[in-house]
Formats: sequence, C-alpha cells, structure tokens
Amino acid sequence: MTYKIAFQGEPGAFSHAATNNLFPGQEAIGCVTFEETIAAVQTGKTDFAVVPVENSLYGRITDIHHLLPNSGLYIVGETYLRVEMTLLAVPGATLDDIKSVQSLSVALGQCRKFIADHGFRTINSIDTAGSAREVSQKGDKSVAAIASRFAGELYGLNVLAENIEDAAHNTTRFLVLSREKTEAAPAPGVKTTFVFRVRNVPAALYKAMGGFATNGVNMTKLESYMVGGAFTATQFYADIEGHPSDLSVQHAFEELGFFTDQFHILGVYPAANTK
Repeated sequence: MTYKIAFQGEPGAFSHAATNNLFPGQEAIGCVTFEETIAAVQTGKTDFAVVPVENSLYGRITDIHHLLPNSGLYIVGETYLRVEMTLLAVPGATLDDIKSVQSLSVALGQCRKFIADHGFRTINSIDTAGSAREVSQKGDKSVAAIASRFAGELYGLNVLAENIEDAAHNTTRFLVLSREKTEAAPAPGVKTTFVFRVRNVPAALYKAMGGFATNGVNMTKLESYMVGGAFTATQFYADIEGHPSDLSVQHAFEELGFFTDQFHILGVYPAANTK
C-alpha cells in the first residue's frame, strides 16, 4: 500500500527527514504552514501528517498544541529525530573556500562556536532546507549551507563538516496524525495523549493529578496554555505511559473527571525509542 504524508517545510527539512524515516519510499508532500499540513490530512489530500511537537532545546511547538486538539485528527505514532547539523557546499568546494554560511537563524544560533572558530559571515534564511537548495542553485564555492545531511543528499551538496551543533542532545519529537482513529492494542510501551481543562475550584489541578500518582500511572508530559484569549481558561496537554483500558489508567481518568469540565483523548499509540 502506498501513502501520501504531509510535512511542514521545504523538501530536505528536518520534518521531511523524520517523515522519510517513518514512511520510507512513500510520497512526502511539503506544506508552507502547520495549518496547511493539518488541512492536507483533514481534506484527504494526504493520508498522514508528520509534525514536530517539542524540541529538547526549545520546548514545545506552540502552534501544534493549539491546532491539534480541535483538528479532528488522531495521533497514531511518534518518532524522535536527532538534529544533526552539517556544513554543506557545492561539489569541488573545500572548507578553506568557505567565507559565508547560510541557514535559518535558529540553526545558525545552534552552531555559534563552529561559525566563530572559522570566522564565517552568517546569512539568515527562512529555513535550513531552503538554504541548501539556494546554495546548490547559486553554485558559489564561497557560500555553504547549514542543514541536514538529508538535505545535502537531496540537493547534490557535499558534506564539509558534520555534527557542528553546539549541543549534542538537540532532539525533536514528531507525531504522526491521521483521520482514522486507530489505537494501539494494550501492551507495555503504549503512550496515551489527552487534553483537559480543570474546573474553576480551589486546588483542582492538584487534585486532578492525584489520581495518576495514587494509581501508579507515570505522566511523562504536562503542558498548560491559555485558550480563547482568556487568562482564566487554561487547557492542559498531557502524555502518560499506559493504555485507557489499563485498570490503573481507568481509575486515574475517573478521578480526573471529578475535577475537569473538558477531557479528550488525542491518541493511543506505541511509544518510540528516544535514542
């Protein structure tokens, strides 16, 4: 069976690399925005979307936290991608030829030490993959791109240096979204993601979380954010280890229900290895 998968960014983006890892040999379709990426699945243009939800350096991807709960899509999988930066140049160029480096400002910031050590001038661009494409098109041996090895292969560039990022632990977590509600079978290594809003009563969040502690359910993520522009309306996004059919999870959710006025499961899926 063949699939179409939407991702945000240009071909060669880190999201494209994550998509390729999850769906090798399938058709990956780049989208300009996260809204367009999600809409591609909603409208049936693609079968799945692969979207970043958090990064080990920069935290949550705020747009996804706001878009996902009301999208009507379901989380059916996840993956982790090490963000490994490489210095890419046109064939024939050497490290001594490079005078300038081009990339997304965030990527340039992640490689400050390498750039400073070599005295490179920096050129800000809209993204890493687009930088690789532009360097390839210009054919200037004095300009290199900072992007993924995947982008270099896609645009015919040579790797002059790899793993040039300052932080070796830079990792992004991606979610796989689908129109179809497909849940993993009860088994060890299953993760459940849900959103909820606590009732406006004293210590509601503290009491709502108590059920997970007393029932031995490990909560691996808890994020809060305002909704609807109201300072009093706070929504929480959570990940737990376990399946909704597990007795311990059932009891935790039952206790959660006493202190919430909204609760919605976004997905039940196999947990990916973080390494």
